[in-house]
Amino acid sequence: MSNTAGQIIKCRAAVAWEAGKPLVIEEVEVAPPQTGEVRLKILFTSLCHTDVYFWEAKGQTPLFPRIFGHEAGGIVESVGEGVTHLKPGDHALPVFTGECGDCPHCKSEESNMCDLLRINTDRGVMLNDNKSRFSIKGQPVHHFVGTSTFSEYTVVHAGCVAKINPEAPLDKVCILSCGICTGLGATINVAKPKPGSSVAIFGLGAVGLAAAEGARISGASRIIGVDLVSSRFELAKKFGVNEFVNPKDHDKPVQQVIAEMTNGGVDRAVECTGSIQAMTSAFECVHDGWGVAVLVGVPNKDDAFKTHPMNFLNERTLKGTFYGNYKPRTDLPNVVEKYMKGELELEKFITHRIPFSEINKAFDYMLKGESIRCIIKMDE
Repeated sequence: MSNTAGQIIKCRAAVAWEAGKPLVIEEVEVAPPQTGEVRLKILFTSLCHTDVYFWEAKGQTPLFPRIFGHEAGGIVESVGEGVTHLKPGDHALPVFTGECGDCPHCKSEESNMCDLLRINTDRGVMLNDNKSRFSIKGQPVHHFVGTSTFSEYTVVHAGCVAKINPEAPLDKVCILSCGICTGLGATINVAKPKPGSSVAIFGLGAVGLAAAEGARISGASRIIGVDLVSSRFELAKKFGVNEFVNPKDHDKPVQQVIAEMTNGGVDRAVECTGSIQAMTSAFECVHDGWGVAVLVGVPNKDDAFKTHPMNFLNERTLKGTFYGNYKPRTDLPNVVEKYMKGELELEKFITHRIPFSEINKAFDYMLKGESIRCIIKMDE
C-alpha cells in the first residue's frame, strides 16, 4: 500500500467555478477511495470537446464548481474495499463509461453499455454515497463523468479504470480513454469495412480522424472525408483520407455527390458530427444491398432523424455506437497493445503539449480549431 492510502491528499486541481470562465488552479482535498473505488495519481490528461461543451454549459444543466477532464493516464495510488483487479502502482486509464461485469450489458458480447456505469453527465458525485471526493476548504466540488482528471489525484469507480501495460507511454495512450477509441471502434468494431472497400467519414475532428484511422487499419482503399472546412483535408491525409468533399461546394445533396463518385454509394459511412443533416447524408450515401452507416455524433435533444423507409427496404443498414463498442476494462488494454506493436499510430493525433499551469491554453487551442489533442503534463 502507498504511504498516503486512507488519508486525505492535498493537491492541485483546475477548477471551473462558473460557465465559460477560465479554470483556476486551486489546492483541493481528495478523500480516500471508498468501497469499489480507486484513487489515481494523474500524470497526463488531455482536453476533449466534451469537456469544453459542458464547461460552456450550453444546452444542459450547469453544475459548478466542477473539475472537468476525462481523457487521462495515471498510476493507482490506493484502492477501496472490494477492488481486486487493481493494486497500487498499476498503470491505468480512467474512462467516462464503465464495466461492472455483472449487468446484462457487461455479460453480453455485443454491448458495452453497462447499466451501472454508463456515462451520466448530470451526476457530480460518486455512486457509493452520492457525495463528492473533492473539497476546497470544506466546500464540495463536483465530479465530471466519474473521472475529473484535471486534478493531480482523482477518485474513480473501479469499473471505470482499465489496467494497462506499464511499458506504454502514458503521455500518448491517455488519448485512448475517450475520443480516439470512439472513432476507431466505430469503424473497426461496428462498420467493419472489408479490405479494398470504400468508406465515407463525416466530420474530420478528432473522432472523425480516428474513424479514418480505423478505415486505414482495416484496409479500405477509398476513404472519403466530408467536412464543411476544406482546410482540414491536408491533415486528414495523415489518417488515410484520400478524397475530400465539402458539401458547400455542391448544389446537390452530398449523399448524391458521393453516390455519383462511387458508382451507387460507399460500402460504409461513419458520421462523427452530431448534425442531423450529416446523419441523414451518411445513411443515404451508402450502397443499397450491403451499405452500412454508423452514427457516432451526439445530436441535440430535440432532433429527429428522417429518411424514407425504402432506404431500409433496399438493404441499407443504420447502426449507432457508444465509445466504439469497446468494453473499457476488457478491451482497452488490447487497444494499447495495438499501439505498442505499431499497428496503431497515436502521435499524429497530438498537436500540442503544455504544462498543467497553462491548462487554459488547451481550451483556447480547441476553441480556435487549432488542436486535435493537447496533452497536459500534470506535474509541471
